[in-house]
Amino acid sequence: MADPKGFLKVTERELPPRRPVPVRIMDWKEVYEPGDSAVLRRQAGRCMDCGVPFCHKGCPLGNLIPEWNDLTWRGEGRSAIERLHATNNFPEFTGKLCPAPCESSCVLGINQPAVTIKQIEASIIEEAFANGWVEAEPPGRLTGKTVAVVGSGPAGLAAAQQLTRAGHTVAVFERDDRIGGLLRYGIPDFKMEKKHLESRLRQMRDEGTRFRAGVEIGKDISWSDLRARYDAVVIATGATVPRELAIPGRDLAGVHFAMEYLVESNKAVAGDAVANQITAEGKHVVVIGGGDTGADCIGTAHRHGALSVTNLAIGRRPPGERPEHQPWPMSPTLFEVQSAHEEGGERSYLASTVEFLANDAGEVRALRVAETEFVDGRRVPKSGTEREIPADLVLIAMGFTGPERTLLEEQLGAQFTTRGNVQRENDYQTTAPGVFVAGDAGRGQSLIVWAIAEGRAAAASVDAYLMGATQLPAPVRPTDVAIGLQPA
Repeated sequence: MADPKGFLKVTERELPPRRPVPVRIMDWKEVYEPGDSAVLRRQAGRCMDCGVPFCHKGCPLGNLIPEWNDLTWRGEGRSAIERLHATNNFPEFTGKLCPAPCESSCVLGINQPAVTIKQIEASIIEEAFANGWVEAEPPGRLTGKTVAVVGSGPAGLAAAQQLTRAGHTVAVFERDDRIGGLLRYGIPDFKMEKKHLESRLRQMRDEGTRFRAGVEIGKDISWSDLRARYDAVVIATGATVPRELAIPGRDLAGVHFAMEYLVESNKAVAGDAVANQITAEGKHVVVIGGGDTGADCIGTAHRHGALSVTNLAIGRRPPGERPEHQPWPMSPTLFEVQSAHEEGGERSYLASTVEFLANDAGEVRALRVAETEFVDGRRVPKSGTEREIPADLVLIAMGFTGPERTLLEEQLGAQFTTRGNVQRENDYQTTAPGVFVAGDAGRGQSLIVWAIAEGRAAAASVDAYLMGATQLPAPVRPTDVAIGLQPA
């Protein structure tokens, strides 16, 4: 512990400022200004090096947070990235995209603002890339075993990197035209520019991981054929089936799932020509769903030049401070103002969408919305409270219900849980021998940090299955739950 009085001398939580709203909505660059190294070291010095560091338990990866906070305070960046990489393959992803359950568990958070763990993590990896400290780690020998990883999101990439470093020959299959899954096409550049993804993919290629983009398993290659060709298979396809809103007018032109909109926008930002792109330019936009995906739609709509943006959430507005029923070190549900919310628009809670209304051309023109009331624990529209909201574009961002299951069932004989996830054992193996599942496909919709942790753990199980034993770390089991987070 470099500064045992750091948390007493520095009691304020400091984060890098965001770029001014009028400036940042004119481009797709990340919203934060470059960080100040003096502020960063000052914030790292607030870490208490607790006897029982609850941040470890709050983080599914078990990140060694006090260690790399201390090294950051000392200015030892190379040692800091070594400790960070010891538990996290992709700190550039979690440092920008994770909601940081570690900070909710920070012991300092009992009576002070928590340590800025997420920002310190992001700064460590940025410095490492800038100084050439992120190097390929190819295996010293090959095992002769082959593994197919299906899906190139954070779970698939984590599993692939671990298995490649263990000496297996790994091929990652992705049905999209570029590698990265939702990191590529689901996350807008203003949250994470794709240069960070490209840098990590270069490292993985140099280590020996093989990438096969534009190949859809189940159609281009059947799941059964893939299993026959490889010694093991890892399913990391994510939970890609969106939750439907089955109300009158759902089939009107202008009503889309959020991912339809975000994927097309991300492709356009990447320079692709997108025919008939869904755009918010000059439109009244309504986003249904108050989570991260909804916020991504809001920020994207602002950059497209929307006339107005309204965000509807069916539940109550969360409290601004930690509620009594979610005490430290639990991860509380709080009212959050993301960068997209700062940029404009209206947020409406206790709003139940009743019907999409059409114009003469068969396009959506408005939503009929009612106040939400709770009846026997169910959220239902309250009669007599209906009102109309103008809408030229409606984006449904209500989450996801699970992976696409038909081809997995028909071609692989995979079984599913009652919640719609791929059924698996504590070693991540499915009911099909030699086939494993990691991330949202097996866990259900969850956090990026859980996806990376499960990818690492599934890789250890695959390695043990192929070799009889493993030295790869297995940070979590499918049944594990971080403090304050419920099983998906």
